[in-house]
Amino acid sequence: MVIGRGIFLLLTLFAGHLVLGKPLIVAHRGASFDAPENTLPAFELAWEQGADAIEGDFLLTIDNQIVCIHDKTTKRLAEQNLVVAESTLEQLKTLDVGSWKNKKYAGTQIPTISEVFATVPKGKNFFVEVKCGPEIIPYLIKEIKKSDLKMDQVRLICFNKEVIKVFKETVPDYKAFWLTGFKKKNGLWKPTLEEVIGTLQACKADGLDSHHSIPPEFSKAVLAAGFEWHAWTINDVITAKGLAKRNIYSITTDRPKLIGSGLSK
Repeated sequence: MVIGRGIFLLLTLFAGHLVLGKPLIVAHRGASFDAPENTLPAFELAWEQGADAIEGDFLLTIDNQIVCIHDKTTKRLAEQNLVVAESTLEQLKTLDVGSWKNKKYAGTQIPTISEVFATVPKGKNFFVEVKCGPEIIPYLIKEIKKSDLKMDQVRLICFNKEVIKVFKETVPDYKAFWLTGFKKKNGLWKPTLEEVIGTLQACKADGLDSHHSIPPEFSKAVLAAGFEWHAWTINDVITAKGLAKRNIYSITTDRPKLIGSGLSK
């Protein structure tokens, strides 16, 4: 009886996904092909380019503020090299993280998560990638609940399964996806399919957000097990169309306009 109900719910959800017609287009660090990654101009441009969602990377500062930046230091993006976890928000806000991309973005600052939340339009989604450990979770949940976004607009993604586990234990109704890449060595994929499913179950993830190199039999098994499947980072239409045929939920890309229009044809 329970098994039958589970299968019914799975089929219902799967059918609902197919009705969407095409996967969600998620702007990777915003429209990062055209604008400086993880900045307000990149996120605002992503919305202008028709993205269904944005994805951003987040770290915790020494004064427990959540900032949007991928690396643990500012070396790659700014003239001054600061360690994010050892810096205050005030110190990080003095940096120019836009000039490296284009002079027109000179003076662009590292945004806080609340500033990124404020860019998300009604009906659009936000994939929050945590780039540190579970220590960020209490502050993240506080910021999510302070925002005007509804529960189904926010998704957590992380390579660290402990972050997923703590998040789901604290706010089980919010969705969270485990991130992983795939490597093939001596004819075998790592992680194995058993490791993937086992990890999703252990940390109570709602699904997998994988590199697009994931084998078709793996993504099929993930979906069949009742999990969502998402993938990153796809910047060519041919690959995107191939993934769409595999019933993927979302495609993360640096070029939301290109991929979105390509999948609409």
